This record gives sequence, structure tokens and C-alpha cells, in this order.
Amino acid sequence: MIGAKDQKGIPRGEEVNAFLGKGTAFEGKMTFEGLFRLDGKFNGEIFSGDSLIIGETGEVHAEINVNTLIVKGKLEGSITAKTRVEIHPPGKILGDIQTPVLVIEEGAIFDGHCRMEKAESKRDEKISVLKTKGETEGTKGTTEMEKGSGS
Repeated sequence: MIGAKDQKGIPRGEEVNAFLGKGTAFEGKMTFEGLFRLDGKFNGEIFSGDSLIIGETGEVHAEINVNTLIVKGKLEGSITAKTRVEIHPPGKILGDIQTPVLVIEEGAIFDGHCRMEKAESKRDEKISVLKTKGETEGTKGTTEMEKGSGS
């Protein structure tokens, strides 16, 4: 079952690979593989192709780009999640979210903007911009030639 969790709120079939415990603080850029649980304070950037859990005691101010995000603590920042974002009470997100699936349980708080569409990678965005630019320039050239030949 997609989104199924055990009693600790960890997605079934996943073990926590890294942990930042209550009472700890970290500032900077973080990348990880597997499942990461954050119960301390973090300020900076978090990037991963895997899952991040912000526990009830977690306080995060960050730009986040992950596959799946589960929030039970406080999060302020910009979030891109390729698969889903879940907010469980007493979780609170203040900021913008881009994800195809957003789950907000009763008692959780979300204050911000949300774009519910598949998150494109930076590479996909660049390719899309280049294609659009090329198509626009090609169309513009055709239009000018048509105008010129019609006069």
C-alpha cells in the first residue's frame, strides 16, 4: 500500500539510514541516501532522491528537494517533492510546495502556496526552456517570412 507507515510514522519497508536527534543543530547543505529522520534543528539546503521525515521536535528552515517528505515538526522554506508531501499533526509548514501529491491531516497546518504537478528536475527545466526558445524563434522566423512574401 502506498503511503503505509508503521507505528513510528516511517514508511513501511524503509529503515532510517541517518538521524539528527533532538537537541542537535546543523547548518549548511545536506545530501543523503535512503531515509533520513530529522528531530533537531536544521538551517540550509537539503537535497536527496529519497525520503525525509521531520519529527515532532524538528525545526527546519530550508530549501528542500527530496522524493518524499513527511512533516510532524515545524518547517519553513521552499519544498519540491517528486512523489509526495505529508503533514501530520502537530506538523506545520510555512512556505511553498511543489509536489504531485499533498496530504494534510486534520490538526496539521500549511500556510503557503502549492503547485500540485510533477516536479521537474533542473535538467528537465533547462531542456524545456531550450525547446521553448527554439520553437518560439522558429515560429517567429516563419511568421516574418510569411509577412514578407505576402506584400
